[in-house]
Amino acid sequence: MHTIAILPVKSFPNAKQRLSHGVEPELRRQLAEAMLYDVLGALRLTAVDQVIVVTAGKDGARIAREHDATVVRDREQGHNAAAACGVEEAVRLGAERALLVPGDCPALDPTEVNELIQSGPRAPSVVIVPDRHGTGTNALLITPPDALEPAFGPGSCQRHAALARAAGIAHEIASIPSLALDIDTPDDLGALDELPDRGLRTHALLSRC
Repeated sequence: MHTIAILPVKSFPNAKQRLSHGVEPELRRQLAEAMLYDVLGALRLTAVDQVIVVTAGKDGARIAREHDATVVRDREQGHNAAAACGVEEAVRLGAERALLVPGDCPALDPTEVNELIQSGPRAPSVVIVPDRHGTGTNALLITPPDALEPAFGPGSCQRHAALARAAGIAHEIASIPSLALDIDTPDDLGALDELPDRGLRTHALLSRC
């Protein structure tokens, strides 16, 4: 099944604002860049057929092209609007399934991603991957890509499940450890320390700080 991964990526100077207390702006910019490298590098080792990066940032677009990803211009109307732009492009490219993943999960494990996309339910369906707190959503596997409109944000795990029920499509909530950890807070950086074998570029940056 033709699967396209979609990454909405903020411009690096605007990324990681929740780390602003204690992390200098230049380090936040470098961290956003390192994490995108790690995520795109890991996706290259998965069974996804294509990758779309939705961004308004020149550096993010450059890194995406270095990894042979398709770049879609972000209109900067929020994460859900960016995700919707990516889904629209995925449909145009003939995707049968879309995997929405964040650009700030540097510990992403290709094996876990492959298990996710190989075990997803039949269409129409959505697999919801919660964050490590169990309330937000870090990834969505949507079959077909436009079967469900993304609604990320606080409480989105249960919101996505409710939207799937309302739409009459099958849904599952799947625990994917390497996708559960997105880097938004100093506590998340501490959790990343416990995974030294994943996100090597990000670890290398943090080790120099």
